[in-house]
Amino acid sequence: MKISLIICAYNEEKYIKACLESAIKNSSGKFHEIIVIDNNSTDGTKEIAEKIPGVKIIQEMKKGANHARQKGFELATGDILAFIDADTKMPKRWIDILINEFLNNSKIVCLSGPYIYYDFSKSKQFLSLVYWYLAYPIYLLVGYMAINGNIVIKKETLKKINGFDTTIFYGDDTNLVRRASKHGKVKFKLDFIMHSSARRLFGQGIIKTTFIYILNFFSQVFAKKSVTKSYEDIR
Repeated sequence: MKISLIICAYNEEKYIKACLESAIKNSSGKFHEIIVIDNNSTDGTKEIAEKIPGVKIIQEMKKGANHARQKGFELATGDILAFIDADTKMPKRWIDILINEFLNNSKIVCLSGPYIYYDFSKSKQFLSLVYWYLAYPIYLLVGYMAINGNIVIKKETLKKINGFDTTIFYGDDTNLVRRASKHGKVKFKLDFIMHSSARRLFGQGIIKTTFIYILNFFSQVFAKKSVTKSYEDIR
């Protein structure tokens, strides 16, 4: 099993070093490669990532997270592709859960799990976990659920579905796993946690962001399209 870790980054100089250091420290050399897709950053993201040994930097000039993910999919050489965001910090058990799931269940084509926001208060962290436990029955009913900042997928499956839909932002993770579910099991595992910054929730508002994501999840499930067309970059 060759696992490529792909980190998409646009102007992430405040976060990229901690993201890479946690991934290297907590993976114990189990990644086949670590790739940073620099999505045309104008700050020091690329320069910081270049200083960390063993990290490959690839440029993607087309702006947008899914353009960056698509570039990672096209150029990664692993057979399992793990996508995380540049403002995340990888927990210790993350890589072992990943390996265990794919080794012990040949039907799994995709694995994802929830965020815990490391810059939330303890009470808000608890509430975010409650949110995912409440959402879990919906996953069991629908058969798929994912967060693109914490997702692992077989490269052969991405090839079958022609990769990421670069025309959408909201609902893109549901779009991806809806299509992937036709080729095998998509698993959402509650203890497959990724630690992430809550800056986008702070910037856009927790209630508004939650509503937008829920709306586009169900729109992708039932109408196979996203209803929210515009996206404001919150940093």
